[in-house]
Amino acid sequence: MSGSTGPVWVFAEQNEGSILPVSFELIGQAKKLADELGTSLEVVFLGDAVRDQVQVLFAAGADRVYLGEDPGLKYYQPEMYTEIIVKLAKEHHPEIFLLGSTACGKELAPLVAARLETGLTAHCIDLTLDEEKQLEQIIPAYGGLISIVCPEKRPQMATVAKGVFPKPDTTEHREGELVLLEISDLKQQRIQLIKVVHEEERGVPLESAATVVAGGAGAQGPEGWAKIAGLADELGAALGSTRPPVDEGWVELDRMIGQSGKMIAPELYIGVGVSGELQHMVGIAGAKLMVAVNSEPKAPIFEQVDVGIVDDLQEFLPVLIKKIKEYKTEVA
Repeated sequence: MSGSTGPVWVFAEQNEGSILPVSFELIGQAKKLADELGTSLEVVFLGDAVRDQVQVLFAAGADRVYLGEDPGLKYYQPEMYTEIIVKLAKEHHPEIFLLGSTACGKELAPLVAARLETGLTAHCIDLTLDEEKQLEQIIPAYGGLISIVCPEKRPQMATVAKGVFPKPDTTEHREGELVLLEISDLKQQRIQLIKVVHEEERGVPLESAATVVAGGAGAQGPEGWAKIAGLADELGAALGSTRPPVDEGWVELDRMIGQSGKMIAPELYIGVGVSGELQHMVGIAGAKLMVAVNSEPKAPIFEQVDVGIVDDLQEFLPVLIKKIKEYKTEVA
């Protein structure tokens, strides 16, 4: 299947045996890139007792899966993962290598890129091929979109956040080639896993929420932010944020949406006190219906949403929440 062009690779990240959704999203886009290049789509998959997940990767579009299984690989270990992937890349010369922009991927990708002496673009929001079949890696920066290419070094590497690409359609009985990796000769690693602590999810998860209420600097303080959070609670929605509320300490970092935060694709997005800067708006590009509430009539967000409401959130939100409560009572 492969010609002179090397394969397109995806790192399939797993958490306690379950493959992360972003990995399937990357496989879907990587398959399109591989088909356009006339080459194969290959997946690197590391973990412990995860062989039963390989067929899922074939069903999603992988032509070949490199599987490394070992108790030491159950949880992400930067040195071990890097060692395995770098060795494999030097043997098989991938053209493109894509990873999720997760806590693991953000560390692993630059470690691998440095060892392979190649370029890396972080937190891309789109991946296409230019006229010369080089990977165009699109990122939002400096108030616009920038296209980055790596013309000389290989593999061309990028990390992509969850929610940027849709999950691919699957073919249940699709077949592929399984390559088992020999990893027993790995040296003792300097980093040792001592304990795993599971953090409880607070509120509705942003990435999977059907409705998201996001607040911005227009909240103007904890009191305004409490009203925005109250709207989210009343709607049973996930609470999101732009960067200013995070910097002010009104909300946790894991609630930030956008270029440096999370990508979401809810059925309904309501932005309250959000100005509409590109860094935030790229994170909601997949939203089906977008509503904005802002006291500034010329706020950029009004040019990008389906419904715009010009009003002071301090006055508007209490009325809106009251109406929602009345409606709930009527239909109960």
